[in-house]
Amino acid sequence: MLDWVADPQIWIGFLTLVALEIVLGIDNIIFISILAGKLPPEQRDRARVLGLGAALVSRLLLLLGLSWVVQLTEPLFEVLGHEISGRDLILLFGGLFLLGKSVTEIHHNMEAPHDKDGKKPAAVSFTSVILQIMVLDIVFSLDSVITAVGMVDELGVMIAAVVVAVVVMLFASGPISRFVDSHPTIKMLALAFLVLIGVMLVAEGLDQHIPKGYIYFAMAFSVVVELLNIRVRSRNAKREASASKMK
Repeated sequence: MLDWVADPQIWIGFLTLVALEIVLGIDNIIFISILAGKLPPEQRDRARVLGLGAALVSRLLLLLGLSWVVQLTEPLFEVLGHEISGRDLILLFGGLFLLGKSVTEIHHNMEAPHDKDGKKPAAVSFTSVILQIMVLDIVFSLDSVITAVGMVDELGVMIAAVVVAVVVMLFASGPISRFVDSHPTIKMLALAFLVLIGVMLVAEGLDQHIPKGYIYFAMAFSVVVELLNIRVRSRNAKREASASKMK
């Protein structure tokens, strides 16, 4: 019954799947961090936990409904010669939602924090943030589960890998959120990533495959460049502070 414990192929598949689930969950963490950052500080941790909890539940439900997930890839109808499946529709609408939300957030961050009448914008409710997180959780979970099904045959291994990946994401989401909130340029870069991911989801929904490796390489390269910029700015600020003290 426990023969799988001594099977190295099972462990290799498990560890590989955990790593892939974490990588695929980065965009989910970014989206949750940005939305949770709009809430009062005392509600942000709760929103992140509930958001990632919803992501875990949606992934497990999709794994338990593997037959339904497989059926989602079957064509439903054709548009201009392109076959459209249930998965395509979910990715298409999810990508459009992510594009719209990301562009709106960029607009709010670039514009003044007050409207034309000098009033502050209405506060974002906790419920609306959770609902928005849950909508994108379904889209990201679908991609994650399809990846798991394509890599591993054992349902128990898939469930274990998803649980471990979400737990890692849960511990990483706090530091990532605080880092994004404390650096406006990183937050803008994260929103640009979400626009890129939205475009990728729309393209996937239209059967135009974009290798995710290119997307993640561009994201990683941009983050490294911005981290170097932050370090240079920090050094310059320290030099200016020490120079002013010497005067």
